[in-house]
Amino acid sequence: MSAETDKGCKRMENILSYSAVELGAAIKAGKTTAVEAMEAVLESIGKKEKEINAYVTVDRERALEKAAQTQKKIEQGELTGALAGVPAAIKDNMCTAGLLTTCSSKILGNFVPTYTAEAVLNLEKAGAVVIGKTNMDEFAMGSTTETSAFGVTRNPRNTQYVPGGSSGGSAAAVAAEECFFALGSDTGGSIRQPAGFCGVVGMKPTYGTVSRYGLIAYGSSLDQIGPLAKNVADCAAVLEAITSHDEKDSTSVKRDDTDFTSALIDDVKGMRIGIPRDYFGEGLDDEVRTAVLAAADALKENGAVIEEFDLSLVEYAIPTYYTIAAAEASSNLERFDGIKYGYRTPDAEGLGLHNMYKKTRSEGFGAEVKRRIMLGSFVLSSGYYDAYYLKALKVKAMIKKAFDDAFKKYDLILGPIAPTTAPKLGESLSDPLKMYLGDIYTISVNLAGLPAISVPCGEDAKGLPIGMQLIADSFQEKKLIRAAYAYEQGRKERA
Repeated sequence: MSAETDKGCKRMENILSYSAVELGAAIKAGKTTAVEAMEAVLESIGKKEKEINAYVTVDRERALEKAAQTQKKIEQGELTGALAGVPAAIKDNMCTAGLLTTCSSKILGNFVPTYTAEAVLNLEKAGAVVIGKTNMDEFAMGSTTETSAFGVTRNPRNTQYVPGGSSGGSAAAVAAEECFFALGSDTGGSIRQPAGFCGVVGMKPTYGTVSRYGLIAYGSSLDQIGPLAKNVADCAAVLEAITSHDEKDSTSVKRDDTDFTSALIDDVKGMRIGIPRDYFGEGLDDEVRTAVLAAADALKENGAVIEEFDLSLVEYAIPTYYTIAAAEASSNLERFDGIKYGYRTPDAEGLGLHNMYKKTRSEGFGAEVKRRIMLGSFVLSSGYYDAYYLKALKVKAMIKKAFDDAFKKYDLILGPIAPTTAPKLGESLSDPLKMYLGDIYTISVNLAGLPAISVPCGEDAKGLPIGMQLIADSFQEKKLIRAAYAYEQGRKERA
């Protein structure tokens, strides 16, 4: 290796070691450029993608062109935000004009939207540069990123293990330094769980905080877009950039308290944090329990008030979630019929309309998506609507009330992200019920529309990351960010 090549490699490594906010500051200070940052990321993707498979689409030419345009705007003083010039990855269920958007499904394998999701537009307005689209479980239905039509994504920490899901591609891309941050979507833990498995930070905001316009829906009353990043400060900066009121989304909320970076305070003195006993019972791996309780002790040492309590209805969360999510999925996925866009069976001619629908959907959807569509159609069908779907909605309201009661006493709730660390590739697909049970600690947050954050808090004996989850009351993201940041800073000092 020549001295010049070695120097170039070291420069690339230095750029990749930056957090998103650090990179934005370095670009503004003239220490590097948006183009150099994008070249470093694309080189990293070139080296690692064959093994990791975090991306469905890498838009190399457009990314470099956009980076050059952004650099000029930074130099002219038009872009001054924290994320200006920073390369970002987007989960492949968010529409991007002129760029393939597949939901990692054969049925959308050729779909190129004519418009861009509002959250992605907000990122671009802030000066972030889109690299491409990340792999995911098909239509966000899964917890391992193994149901993708474009192959499995592997965990960068150990490629024999899953990265989690459904935003596994986004989490893996951040962990593998194939981007500086990524957007994911969270329907029942799909940002927080892969963040925990890959050892990065992931945040699900309060329902309605980030516009869902342009997000291809799975469960409309549960879906929410959020950031995955290297640290809490990056998450806060990205959330600040993508939050906006959007008239195109009827569930979008107008908020005045979106200066999330102001909550980056290393102080938890007097914060009341509740630990649900229900989250630490049977089924939780001992190493996960130990790491999460050690994180609680660390917050206590810094002045937080830690107390155990009973959070009721935990055992009803999984059946409630899968009833509601599957019902909404069966309705939302009805539009993929081979008529307007996407895949159509090659045998369409002569089949007749209804047979063409059946064959297209049979060939275009994967097994997990079909399973959830059938379950959803069943619980919405005549004679079963009251017995299942209506009952699930009532339990959902009860779960929200249980959280409301808890937040009268506590600022935050602390618990694990998942019962275990990342499973090996192939283990979960053989037992879908076991995969569903892995969501036990995350899905209640979506049912209640609450914000939550996943922060790394240790490793198991195999060296796989362990994440802890902090949950706050609606619109209390600043409390989450403050506690997570304080814990993260303390962990750095202890290291």
